[in-house]
Amino acid sequence: MGLKIDIRKKYKGFELEVAFSSEDETLAILGASGSGKSMTLKCIAGLISPDEGKIVSNGRVLFDSAAKIDLKPQERDVGYLFQNYALFPNMTTRQNILAAYSGSPEKREDDIHDLMTRYGISELSDRYPVQLSGGQQQRVALARIFAYRPRTLLLDEPFSALDAFLRENMQAEFKHMIREYDGNVVFVTHNRDEAYRIANSLVILDKGRPAAQGDIREVFAHPRTVRAARITGCKNLSAIEKTGERSFYAKDWGIELHTAELIGDHHSYAGIRAHGFTHTKNDEMNSISIEIVDEIDGLYEKDIIFQAKGCTGSFWWIVGKDFDAHSVRKLSIDPGSIMLLEA
Repeated sequence: MGLKIDIRKKYKGFELEVAFSSEDETLAILGASGSGKSMTLKCIAGLISPDEGKIVSNGRVLFDSAAKIDLKPQERDVGYLFQNYALFPNMTTRQNILAAYSGSPEKREDDIHDLMTRYGISELSDRYPVQLSGGQQQRVALARIFAYRPRTLLLDEPFSALDAFLRENMQAEFKHMIREYDGNVVFVTHNRDEAYRIANSLVILDKGRPAAQGDIREVFAHPRTVRAARITGCKNLSAIEKTGERSFYAKDWGIELHTAELIGDHHSYAGIRAHGFTHTKNDEMNSISIEIVDEIDGLYEKDIIFQAKGCTGSFWWIVGKDFDAHSVRKLSIDPGSIMLLEA
């Protein structure tokens, strides 16, 4: 049945106005700090009451301002994983999980054993939260949530407290876990790579309102707005002036380019991903002679900052660590990789 949200909330100088739906899938809410991500989760969980609107989970109304329905958090059948995991400090791993168990008393021992085995925490049964690593605490918190058997699972920045190595391992493990989960999963993050790895669909929040939403691969390929393009990691953006049905002059780059998509009157910007350039030696559509301005080394890749020859606007280009960018004289841009955007 899925999850349907259409709510508005004014809160300490901030206004949230968000609407989206999720059909038994994993949905990521992506945005910068202060964009309203955590507030949205708290409204779904019942920790904050919206001023108006409606929240429906699997056909069951959790909140409806018009009908004066506002179920208490414990009545919503929602599991909430807080950013700091919120384990009970005076309880052991086993006791934390038992505290949330909502299944049959006759099956309790078997169910708890299965959960602890599934999440690899059986050997941590008698340890207290302070004795656990970040990754172990996360697994205990997830086991506790699933012991509650919620129909909707909410996760607030679930990997932010982990180091880089553990974060990537836990993301892979988490993706496997939720594949077996029969319910709605909504998690918030400011990390676009994390969202892309885990989620099926995406809502980008900007200052309390959706900047883009839909299938996650479609949103990344066609963000539609400048703000959504920036949040999904596009570094090459320029205001444009239309010169033809499929051509424009890029004001910030000082070049004319051709697109695969028809340019509408509502398109005032263009974006190119940093991976969207191809090394060429020929004159072809959207080929440009380049001058390298700077090179920034990363661990496995490097950023090349360059300009179109004779122009002042800069581009970002990502290449392999060992690639000799200084030997490149000309790059081409596939018309299909140019994103047309609204301001």
